Amino acid sequence: MPERAPTVRQVLRWSRRVIAVLITVCALVGVVRLVAPATAGPTGEPPGVQGQLEFLRTALDEGAGEEAQSLFPEGYFFLHVLYGLSWVEIGMREPAGERSAALREARDALGRLESPSGRAPFSAELVPSYAVFYRGWTNWLRGGVLSLQPAGQRDPAELHRFTEDSAALGAAFDASVSPYLEAYPGQAWPVDSVVAMASLRLHDTVAPPRFAGTVERWLQEVGQRLDPRTGLIPHRADPGTGDAAEVARGSSQSLIHRFLGEIDPVFAGAQYLRFRELYVVSPLGLGPAVREYPDGMDGPADVDSGPLPLGVSLSASAVTIGAAQVHSDGPLAAALAGYAELVGLPVDTPWTKRYAFGLLPIGDAFLAWSKTARPWVGSSPSPPPATISWWWRTPLSSLLVVLGAVPWLPALVRRRRIEQGAPMAGGQEREVAQ
Repeated sequence: MPERAPTVRQVLRWSRRVIAVLITVCALVGVVRLVAPATAGPTGEPPGVQGQLEFLRTALDEGAGEEAQSLFPEGYFFLHVLYGLSWVEIGMREPAGERSAALREARDALGRLESPSGRAPFSAELVPSYAVFYRGWTNWLRGGVLSLQPAGQRDPAELHRFTEDSAALGAAFDASVSPYLEAYPGQAWPVDSVVAMASLRLHDTVAPPRFAGTVERWLQEVGQRLDPRTGLIPHRADPGTGDAAEVARGSSQSLIHRFLGEIDPVFAGAQYLRFRELYVVSPLGLGPAVREYPDGMDGPADVDSGPLPLGVSLSASAVTIGAAQVHSDGPLAAALAGYAELVGLPVDTPWTKRYAFGLLPIGDAFLAWSKTARPWVGSSPSPPPATISWWWRTPLSSLLVVLGAVPWLPALVRRRRIEQGAPMAGGQEREVAQ
């Protein structure tokens, strides 16, 4: 006898089952991602970072830097510098004789930063030329490239350039009334000067020391110009005086606390605890995140913060992974990284890993850099008091389990009614039986 075509009821029944299976599988994957280790501390290599860098290499070759530049003013620069810095971090975890790949990729990133495209957003007329943002980040990366090379075997040209650029930064800070140099004409963001000052501290570990006095004066001036509302380094400063012009914000604080410990661990430790107190929250009780504005204050979103659902900045939350690692705050770093594994929608292949389906490579660059972060100058500090316990996962895990079970409840209810002999609507007995 010829087979009968499936009825509409059968098609709908199987469609419901397929959807239920997909929802349950997604929920289970979410639970696994939430509890699986996403960080590896200061010595190990975080899971998935090599795959992220493979994805980023391809994306950069296909023009991701130019696409990022169309999204915000330093898009091209950030994508390349973070790619290079992540490779430096990977290289630091490898034996001295096995760093050739890391050196090659970090040098390539540095070369792209020194191209016309890398310098395009910055003014050659400022002091130092191309301004503190450009000079600070490139100096930090150049110092990282030199750190990968054994002492006594460092490239003389690279070392000479690092020394010259450090001297230009040091002279600019010494001549400035404000501790915060201009990044653009008439505009100063303190985070840029923090990165540059950290590069001077790095210089004094790679080459003969010469910037101790500059660093000490800078710290004294910063301490006199903290944001009065929070007691932290402000988000934006008056370019003439260095006085706070905008309240401390999570998008810059997360970067500041990645670098401030390289300059003064004691001052940085106190600042980090204050930042954690005012900005690290648990919206709806569903896990840690970082606010853009201090707790109790709201403000507008912008290109630095990205969208602010419930006041939370996703970019600040990602970068704080690195800040927490540098401050030996392992529980917070692991929690933020675990949360990113859940909400970041990572896609793994045997060779690559990308977040948000690879639509925003700049996000992958920030995550790779953050998950590999560790101090370059000095040793890791003692861990601060923990504020995150393993149990932070419980509400999210429970929610995922419920979501995975919900699609099966109607069938379970129908089966229960059959077992109890309760009448059901016509056709349901046959559907359950099948």
